[in-house]
Amino acid sequence: MIGMSDQTCGWIKNLHPRTNIQTISKNQNCDWIIIGAGYTGLSAARKLGNLHPNTKIILVDSQLAGEGASSRNSGYLVDTTLNDGFTSNKNLKAYKKKTDIYNAGIEAVKKFIREYQVNCDWNECGKYFASSQISDQKILENFSKTLNELNFNHKIVFENDLEKKLGTNFYKVALYTNGGILINPGKLVRSMIDTLPNNVELLENSHLNTWQKNNGSIECFFKNYKIISKKIIFCTNGFLSSLGIKKNYNFPLTLTASMTRPLTDIEYKDMGEPNEWGVLPVRPMGATVRLTNDKRILIRNTAEINKSFSMNNKILNERKKIHNYGIHKRFPNLPLDIIETTWSGVVCRSRNSSQLFEKIDEEIFVAGCYNGSGIGNGVLFGEQIAFKASKENTKEIGIIENRIK
Repeated sequence: MIGMSDQTCGWIKNLHPRTNIQTISKNQNCDWIIIGAGYTGLSAARKLGNLHPNTKIILVDSQLAGEGASSRNSGYLVDTTLNDGFTSNKNLKAYKKKTDIYNAGIEAVKKFIREYQVNCDWNECGKYFASSQISDQKILENFSKTLNELNFNHKIVFENDLEKKLGTNFYKVALYTNGGILINPGKLVRSMIDTLPNNVELLENSHLNTWQKNNGSIECFFKNYKIISKKIIFCTNGFLSSLGIKKNYNFPLTLTASMTRPLTDIEYKDMGEPNEWGVLPVRPMGATVRLTNDKRILIRNTAEINKSFSMNNKILNERKKIHNYGIHKRFPNLPLDIIETTWSGVVCRSRNSSQLFEKIDEEIFVAGCYNGSGIGNGVLFGEQIAFKASKENTKEIGIIENRIK
């Protein structure tokens, strides 16, 4: 999800404000310029900086780094996604390629966390694909067959057990997978900003207006200045088409989410004191719901095609009412004024559910379009596009390109 740099997003609001933010203030030349400072751009910049310590790398974002989709999602590091999973076995090979990428993405995030001692509220608690309609059991049973074929640990759970796990009797049936991981996305992306190599210059609130190739170089034009680079990597995900990259490949969906204040001890005890959990919908564009480790409830249950990349307060308040209703259906004993923050954003979807990972020519590279699975994929694709742009090959590049072909 992508939105404006403000305090409406619960993940961002609860972080310490950053200082020493630099914007573009002069014309510059560099070896590499990376457009977009979310998970993908930050990971690409970190990897490039380590691979080429004597080169000059500039990382640019039109808003504050990491405060677009990377901080505004629901914080799921997924091992599987359901919407591909209830297809027949003839598509099993394609589905396995997708889960191979998810696994490589999880490993990339794990490696970063270990190397830099990151605290992002990492919780390997698994996830639930849950429904309030028992008729959706058939969908989950078909999905279970696919997961069995691929040896994924999972189980189907019903109403009574779900109520004990989640603290609500709203859901009638769910499929639980062990491999899902919950994180605080704002904390993760903030750590990536803090660990950029010294040869990476981060310029924020610096909107790229246009760019062009000129005699083998890349010229990037901003409001008052320009940057000339030998090579460019586009990591702007939902904004790729607006920069002339793969115009007809992907499209944005505007999402909204809300997060409550922390539950009181009495409210939490009344819920049954469940451990942190995450629910994903069985049906496309249903509600995503989480109980966070600090006892907040997050809900995301609106998705729409919107011409604007952000929503005004009037529309956000309308979506907040929908979220409030969704929380009340699940937890009727909670007060009606419990929501603390509501925010909008944009997720990038492709028409064939695949990602972008390309060398367009010798100077231009692009990575993005994660179809709602941007944490692990964003980190993985960012690191690997840096290798690809450096003319190096890796096992992970093979996994990515095997899926995309």
